[in-house]
Amino acid sequence: MHGPRLRFPPGSLVILTGLPGAGKTTLLRRLYGLHGAESLPVTSGTVVVIDSYQSKRHWNGRLGWVPGPVRRAVVFVTHLSRIRHALRLGHSVLAHNRGCAPYVLRGFAWLARRHRADFHLLLLDAPPEEALAGQVTRGRVVAPRTFARHRRRWESLLTRVRSGDPAPAAGACVIGRAEAGLLREIVFERTPTPTR
Repeated sequence: MHGPRLRFPPGSLVILTGLPGAGKTTLLRRLYGLHGAESLPVTSGTVVVIDSYQSKRHWNGRLGWVPGPVRRAVVFVTHLSRIRHALRLGHSVLAHNRGCAPYVLRGFAWLARRHRADFHLLLLDAPPEEALAGQVTRGRVVAPRTFARHRRRWESLLTRVRSGDPAPAAGACVIGRAEAGLLREIVFERTPTPTR
């Protein structure tokens, strides 16, 4: 396949994160042919692609009577259980998760360790104003207070990663929206050993 590629070790858990509206779901749809109405993870070769909105759509219309915080918790637990299930089966997992709070990332790191998988971050960096415009375009606008919280956590994570500290992940890759638009493939394969 021509064009830029990202490589991760096979069997890894890669969390794609960024500000709400940065273009994470758009990237997954373009690379994996998602149409946006999936309520289950999508398998592409040995990779399982898990968008958090798949879990939301799974519960759509069935939890209307439940308070918002409880509904969000149920959706998140469903998202985590799908990631755990795919890892348990030995799949490489590329999962979208908009939250990047330290405790959330530590939870993903624990999940990966438990299933003997490498844990990596793929950070889609978009300026806040572009992320806000992306929210308007998609028709789902995050409340200003919530967006401000996401932005604080995101900027803290980005600063740490750019200074060389991807913890609790084994590694992290930062790409901008322009780079994401040029990306042609994300592969899970071993880096070839140089020949002498």
